[in-house]
Amino acid sequence: MEFAALATVLILIQYFAFTLMCGIARAKAGISAPACSGDEQFERAFRVQQNTLEQLIMVLPAIWICALFFRPDVAAICGVVFFVARFVYRASYMNDPKTRTLGMSIGLLATLTLFGTSLWGIVSKML
Repeated sequence: MEFAALATVLILIQYFAFTLMCGIARAKAGISAPACSGDEQFERAFRVQQNTLEQLIMVLPAIWICALFFRPDVAAICGVVFFVARFVYRASYMNDPKTRTLGMSIGLLATLTLFGTSLWGIVSKML
């Protein structure tokens, strides 16, 4: 369970860093809240931060459901894969949003694996 917790904390720290980077991009571009447009680099940083937030609502509970009902090591590995995928996603999106597919796909695979193993674990315990 400790490794699932570590993966969770790493993902949360990563999201915090992405949020800070978005704020820095906003300040650098001179875009005052609540505006969310006007500078392409800021808009990219904002989309990375928002997309990561959208993913967290699925990934974080799935890590813990997988850890509790299937296997903690699988949950941790999927969490770390997701974590690495978000760095790939961010780097490619900041460079050229059209190249984000690899990071997005790896993260999606980790998420779907978490869903499948979580469901398998729950159903297995129910039977």
